[in-house]
Amino acid sequence: MPELRCGERSWTVRAGENLLDALHHAGLQVPYSCRAGSCHACLVRCVGGEPRDLLPGALSAEQRERGWRLACQCRVEEDLRVEVFDPLRDGMPARVQELAWLSGEVLRVRLLPERPLRYRAGQHLLLWHAGGVARPYSLASLPGDEPWLEFHLDCSRPGAFCDAARRLRTGDSLRLGELHGGALHYDPDWSERPLLLLAAGTGMAPLWGVLREALRQGHRGPIRLLHFARGGHYLAEPLAELASRCENLQLEWLGEDQRAGCLQALHPASRQAIALVCGGSAFVEACARRLFMAGLPRGQVFSDVFVEREGADAPS
Repeated sequence: MPELRCGERSWTVRAGENLLDALHHAGLQVPYSCRAGSCHACLVRCVGGEPRDLLPGALSAEQRERGWRLACQCRVEEDLRVEVFDPLRDGMPARVQELAWLSGEVLRVRLLPERPLRYRAGQHLLLWHAGGVARPYSLASLPGDEPWLEFHLDCSRPGAFCDAARRLRTGDSLRLGELHGGALHYDPDWSERPLLLLAAGTGMAPLWGVLREALRQGHRGPIRLLHFARGGHYLAEPLAELASRCENLQLEWLGEDQRAGCLQALHPASRQAIALVCGGSAFVEACARRLFMAGLPRGQVFSDVFVEREGADAPS
């Protein structure tokens, strides 16, 4: 049986055991959210030995070279020594610059990192609260134009991170984990093609950044944005102001009860359209299925899924 070592502790595990499970069974509180390799909350650094990685492409080559692995995607098959992600050692300090409720349920958090962070619109970042709670969130800010990092937190349900976020004050410190990219982005080669943006709830956050990136780069094709929400449409005002200056931007506000009917009637502007989708798994799957049935090739549909586990914060 292989030996697993973390810090001063060592114990034997069953060959092929999931690394995240092995660490949890030993009482080590490695955070996680999705167990699918998407949230990147369960980062560990391998400093001796190598696990079998079921999803090596989930991390960048630079991250892998530094020894980082996603514990949820690794199997222990030989003696292995790891270090868990330590936000004080491995994270970047950031200060809360501004807090604002965009609706009764969505909290906008703007953070100033200790040093400028290079990222692209649509990427994700792991936020660590001082209490040791971690949660991945999509960036809603526009790189290069805004000095802060902006996040939209869905606080409609209880959750460890959201409960802590409600108590944040301007000037408080958080730690930033590893930056990672999702599928959502803007490609300048799309400048003449129709864009279809579909968001549910705070799935609007990364699309808010991607939309503004497209307009900053002079996108000339038509852009249609549909936002589905069970409550208010928390970015309705800034989006309406943006649409008043951009003749090619069309906005549609829809309730959750309108989702099925709207998707059933959904047709891309042409087979050249690019679709960007963000929300919960059921929403993303329904959108992808409808777009495929409507004739849009799968390679032209880009999506990020907010996966939540039982007892976790609402997807954001």
